[in-house]
Amino acid sequence: MGLGPGLHLRQSQSLVMSQQLQQAIKLLQLTNLEVQSAIAEELARNPLLEVGGDGDVVVREDVEFGDAAPDPRGADELSGHGDEALDSDWQEAAGETDAAYEIGGGSGGNDEGFDFDRLESCETGLCEHLMVQLHGSGGAAGRAAEAIVHELEETGWLTTPLKDIATALELPLRDVEAGLRLVQGLDPAGVGARNLAECLALQARAADRYDPAMARLIANLDLLSRGATTALKRICGVDDEDLADMIAELRAYDPKPGCRFAAEPATATEPDVLVRRTRAGFAVELNPATLPRVLVNRRYHAELKASAAGDKQSRAWLSEHYQSASWLVRALDQRARTIVRIVSAIVECQRGFFEQGVSALRPLTMGKVAEMVEMHESTVSRVASAKTLLCEHGLFELRSFFSSGVAAEDGEGASAEAVKKAIQRLVAAETEVLSDDQLVELLKEQGFVLARRTVAKYREAVGIGSSVQRRRQRAISGRAA
Repeated sequence: MGLGPGLHLRQSQSLVMSQQLQQAIKLLQLTNLEVQSAIAEELARNPLLEVGGDGDVVVREDVEFGDAAPDPRGADELSGHGDEALDSDWQEAAGETDAAYEIGGGSGGNDEGFDFDRLESCETGLCEHLMVQLHGSGGAAGRAAEAIVHELEETGWLTTPLKDIATALELPLRDVEAGLRLVQGLDPAGVGARNLAECLALQARAADRYDPAMARLIANLDLLSRGATTALKRICGVDDEDLADMIAELRAYDPKPGCRFAAEPATATEPDVLVRRTRAGFAVELNPATLPRVLVNRRYHAELKASAAGDKQSRAWLSEHYQSASWLVRALDQRARTIVRIVSAIVECQRGFFEQGVSALRPLTMGKVAEMVEMHESTVSRVASAKTLLCEHGLFELRSFFSSGVAAEDGEGASAEAVKKAIQRLVAAETEVLSDDQLVELLKEQGFVLARRTVAKYREAVGIGSSVQRRRQRAISGRAA
C-alpha cells in the first residue's frame, strides 16, 4: 500500500463537558455562603437576574421511618413553589426607605495628643496596644522597640533575629537589645519573648516570683514535661510542697500572651442543611437564611427586547444573557434538589444518630448513598464537600456521617466516631487510670469488638495519652492542686 495523503471518515464517541455543565458541577460542591458570592457576581454581570424580595425558595423533604411509613417522596418538589417560579417576574417591593447616617464630630482636643498615624501599619490589636504604651519613647532604643513590635507574631513572640532588625534599621545591636528590653517590659507580661522559657521567665518577674528556684525550674522545662519531679526537686533545691506550688504558678502563666488581642477569625457558622424532628420522622431542608431566591426578570427582558428590535448585536447580547440567567436559575434549583435528596438518604441510613447522638453512628460509604439515590458516587462526594448540617445534636460536617466501621455484637457494625466517643467517655470517667487492655474489655461490654492496637489508634486520634502518660500527668496535677 502506497503512502500518500487521503481523506477518511471515522465515527467516535466522547464525553464533552459544556460550560453550563461545568457551572452546575461547580455549584453543587459549593457551600451556601459560597453560592451567595457566586450569585452576587452573576447579579453584577447579568441585568436580567434579580433576587426575590419575599419568600426564599425552600427545598424540603420529610423522611419518615417505621413499617407504616409511606415510600419516601422524591426531592422534586419545591415547597410552596411550582416550576413556574423559575421564570416568574420579580415584583419590586414597595415602601423602600432611604437611610441616612450621621457621624458625630469629636470635640476639640489637645493638638499635642498621641499621633494615631503611627498605628496605621499595625495589623493586630496587640500591635496597637503596645504602640500606645511606647508613646514618648524616643531615641534609638524607642525606634528599635517600635520595629520589634511590628515584627511580633500573633502569639506575642519575637522570631526575627535581633541582628536582622539591627541591619534593617542601621542601628548598633546594643540599641536593638535595649529596644527589646523596652518591649519586654510592656503589658501583657511575656510579650517579646523568643522562646517558651523566656516567656515564662518574663511573667514570673512581673509577678515577683522569679527566684533562683523558679529560674532553675524554667530552665528545665524538658524535665517537667516528662514528669521527672525527683530530678527537679534536686535541681531546684525544694521539697514536694514547694515544687507543687511552683508548678501551679507556671500553669497560671500564658504561654502565648499576644493571642488575647488577636481578632476572632471570620468563620462560617451558618449551616447549609437543616434537619428537624417531626411527628412523622425528620424534615430535611436547605437553610433559607443562606440561600437567596434568584429569578429571571422577564418583564425587563421584554422591555430590552422591544427596544433592541432593530439592533442585531443588541439582540445577540440580550439572548446570551437571558440564556445564562435561565440556566443559572435552573442549575440552582437542581443543586437544591440534589442536596436534599442525598441528605435525606444520609438521614435514613443514620437514623440512630439523629435519634440518639454520636454514639449511635453506623459505618456508611458514599457508594451506598449513591446507590440509594441512583446517582454517581462523585456527585455524593461533591455534595458532602465542605457542607454542614444542623440538627438537635449540634452542627456537623456532612462528611462526618461517612466513616469506616468496626465490628459490633449486633452484627451491624459501629462507626469509628462512635468508638472514639466511647473511649473519651471512659477515660473522662475513670477513677483509676485504665490500660488499653481494660479499655478493650469495657468497650466490649458496650458492644464494640476491637483489638488492643485499634483502641490505641483511636485513643491517640482523639488526643488521649497512654496509661503511663495519664498516670504521670495525674501525679503532677495532684501535687500542684
